[in-house]
Amino acid sequence: MITFNDIYEAAKKERYSEQLQAIPKNFVSEVAVYLKEKKDIAAKNDDEFSDIILKTKKQLENAMTLFNELMVRRKKKILNLVLVAAETGISKQDFENMFSFEKELFEDLMKCSDASDKKMKQLFNGKKDEEQKNILVVFLDSVGEFLNVDGGMLGPYERGQIVNLPRDVAKILIDDKKCEVVEK
Repeated sequence: MITFNDIYEAAKKERYSEQLQAIPKNFVSEVAVYLKEKKDIAAKNDDEFSDIILKTKKQLENAMTLFNELMVRRKKKILNLVLVAAETGISKQDFENMFSFEKELFEDLMKCSDASDKKMKQLFNGKKDEEQKNILVVFLDSVGEFLNVDGGMLGPYERGQIVNLPRDVAKILIDDKKCEVVEK
């Protein structure tokens, strides 16, 4: 069972350390249980226990603030680790101290950073940023089978169907009010 003091100590350790701190893997779920219990107590309207309820509300508020601070600090440290890993190629530092969702965040950010670096290098080496070849559209009317510009068959498509079409084909269908671009 986690206490307010446990949350406070975890936030304090994270605040005063450069490295990502080791926290028990069930910490987040235990904090959720702790906060739920405090919310249940704070929701009571007994006049007899008004001092206890006020203290519990304040403790709940402080615990939520500390937990949010803890998670923001951890996220900042993970972002810094991504920057270091992108520059040095070393990406497993502090990996054992991450929660599973933090590891996933780290890996996703590394992929994004690598893709961005690859695009930057292509532009630097004179390759133009390729225009998107396909476009996502939703059909406003049903459309039968038809030939695309390469002579291949496309369709049929039903009203409301979402399809990834070649840009030039989509432009013709959009101009004819048969479909429209799906907003991102």
